[in-house]
Amino acid sequence: MKDHPATSPLPTLVFMPPQSPRVTPIPIPAPGKLIETPNLESTASALVPKFTLPKLRLEIRDLNHDGAQTFLTAVTANKALQKAVQSVLFLLYQSPDSPTTTVPPTRSVTLIMRSMPGVAYTTGSDLDGDHKEIHFSLDYIHSSVSNDRKAHEIMGVLTHEMVHCYQYNAKGTCPGGLIEGIADWVRLHADLSPPHWKKEATGKWDAGYQHTGYFLDYLEKRFGEGLIRRLNEKLRIERYEEKRFWTELCGRPVEQLWGDYGNALEKEKKKAEDDECVLVDREDAAAPTNKDAKDIETTAGN
Repeated sequence: MKDHPATSPLPTLVFMPPQSPRVTPIPIPAPGKLIETPNLESTASALVPKFTLPKLRLEIRDLNHDGAQTFLTAVTANKALQKAVQSVLFLLYQSPDSPTTTVPPTRSVTLIMRSMPGVAYTTGSDLDGDHKEIHFSLDYIHSSVSNDRKAHEIMGVLTHEMVHCYQYNAKGTCPGGLIEGIADWVRLHADLSPPHWKKEATGKWDAGYQHTGYFLDYLEKRFGEGLIRRLNEKLRIERYEEKRFWTELCGRPVEQLWGDYGNALEKEKKKAEDDECVLVDREDAAAPTNKDAKDIETTAGN
C-alpha cells in the first residue's frame, strides 16, 4: 500500500464464516441515538450526488447454478450495490467535503458471483488497488440461508464486503480482527445484522466480525458520534501500534476499554433481569387472589 491518501486499502483476504440460519434468534438491541442510519430508499437521490460512486460491475460465472437465480430473484443487482456503497460512504465518511475524513479513490467494484467455499472476500483487481473485486459464494446464497432471509443476508454480506473496498488498514499493519470488526460495525448500523448476532466480551477484543463490531459500537456510544470515522482516518495516516493508537484515540489502552465493555454488558444483563422480575411481579400483583376470585364469582351471581 502506498503512503499517501490517493491509495485505497487492500485488506487481507478473509472468508466470512458461514452463518447458519438455524441458530436460535437472539434479539439485537437497537443502535444508540448517536448514529442515525439513513433511510437509503428515501435519501438515495440526496446521497448519490454527494459522493462519486465507482463503476459497478456484475459477473456471474455460472448462470445455471441455483444460487445465481436465487441472487437475481432476491435483489436488483445495481440497486443493491449502489445501496451498499451509499451505506459505507455515509457511515465511514458522512460527507465528501468533510475536513476530517478522506474518501479513498476507489474507481470500480466488480461483484463476482461464483461457486466457492466460505461466504465472500474482497481483493484488489489485476489493474491496481483502486479497482476492487468482491467474490461472493453462490453455494452459500443457495444452501446456507433460509428463504425468508436471503435478500437481507445478501445485502448484509455485500455491505460488509463493500467496507473493505473503502476502509484504511494502517499501511498494511492493522489487525485483521479490527478490519473485520469495522466492516460488521457498518453492517450493524445499516440495520443488516442477522438474528443470531449477540454482544459478548469473552476472549480477545480483536476476534473480529460482530464480536469486535459490537465493541466498536460501545466505544462509539461512549466517546461520541464520529469515533469510528476518526479511527478509520487514523488508520489512513499512520502505522498501527496498539498502545499508542488506542491511547491517542480514546485516552486509555484497548485492554482497559475491553474490560469496561465487559462490565457494561454485565450491567445491561443485570438490568434486563431486574426489569423482567419487576414485570413478573406486576403481573402477579394484577392477578386476582382466591378470595378475590370468590368475591367476583359471588358478585357475578348476584
